[in-house]
Amino acid sequence: MDFAFTDEQLMFKEQVIRFAKKEIVPRCQEHDFRGEFDFQSFRAMGEFGLLGLHFPEEYGGGGADVVTTVLAGEALGEAGVDGGLTLAYGAHTFLCADTIFVHGAEEQKKRYVPKLLSGQWIGCMGLTEPDAGSDVAGMKTRATRQGDEWVLNGSKIFITNGPIADVCLVYARTEAEGDRHAGVSAFIVEKGAPGFTAGKPLNKLGVRTSHTSELFFEDCRVPASAMCGPEGAGFLMSMQTVEWDRSALLAPFLGGMTNLIQRCVKYAKERQQFGRPIAQFQAIKHKLADMRLFVDAARGLVYRIAWCKDQGRPLNHLEAAVAKLFIGDWSLKPTNDGVMIHGGYGFCHEYDVERIFRDCRLAPIGGGTSEIQKMIISKMI
Repeated sequence: MDFAFTDEQLMFKEQVIRFAKKEIVPRCQEHDFRGEFDFQSFRAMGEFGLLGLHFPEEYGGGGADVVTTVLAGEALGEAGVDGGLTLAYGAHTFLCADTIFVHGAEEQKKRYVPKLLSGQWIGCMGLTEPDAGSDVAGMKTRATRQGDEWVLNGSKIFITNGPIADVCLVYARTEAEGDRHAGVSAFIVEKGAPGFTAGKPLNKLGVRTSHTSELFFEDCRVPASAMCGPEGAGFLMSMQTVEWDRSALLAPFLGGMTNLIQRCVKYAKERQQFGRPIAQFQAIKHKLADMRLFVDAARGLVYRIAWCKDQGRPLNHLEAAVAKLFIGDWSLKPTNDGVMIHGGYGFCHEYDVERIFRDCRLAPIGGGTSEIQKMIISKMI
């Protein structure tokens, strides 16, 4: 296997890093402190082409392969972009826009995809419910057919981009009885649709610039044409988004770990204790070595999924679960070590290592908990 990137890919990665450091990173700390979404940076990402990198050019995309798309996500994290903005980007591009592009009718693609790729509209995906997080098939949100309309009733929770989204891809049960998995369908619901409201942003430990909320559907009426994909195919569609969730959405976190190592090395060389830089102490050396070990192992797992998708393998649940589990559980130690290397400064907001520490706490929870990944892995082997 060839693990090398092409010269063009490496040049593109450097372009993304330069763009992010100039246009996004200077505002990250302030937005994280205030818990505000950075609309300016999001629109800039759309103008740069990052929101639609892997989509065909006819829809306003860049026509890139999956590996290049993942590489761009890693570059954002390496530049220092916070986990909240990259999470919002991932939910928008891979969970909402990509699902509409892959499964939607041509009319739906033409109406929504170009606006989402440009950043003119923001998208979200409504899947998780208070009683149906890991158990997706146990969702209670219902969609009932009434003539030429579907009427949605229910609620979603922990929805990334929920309070700011212009369009939501929401999953609901269209069959009250029968197979739990076969009775789920997807619908495209626009902001302002009667009966559709979003709750206030949740105040979170990490990824604070990503606005997350509940979504409420009270006799929300949408036209029959709002169904995305075949009726009853929603569960499979949602599972196909998981691979994006566990590859492209993990890529910025992977880059963020590289950024953390760079910060720790720089600080360890500058910080003096007992008459010499702390980088000369074995305890610090071991922490840095463990951090590099984690990044190299994680990078191989994440890019394996991207490579599989480029080879035409539509479902790679085992590879995705392994990557998600490893990064989710094993990232806790290196991010904690990053704080410890910085000592008291690592506990202060002005040093971004504490933000990286907080942001990574979502890794073993969001997109399927570590316990669920272990169930998937054990079942498939």
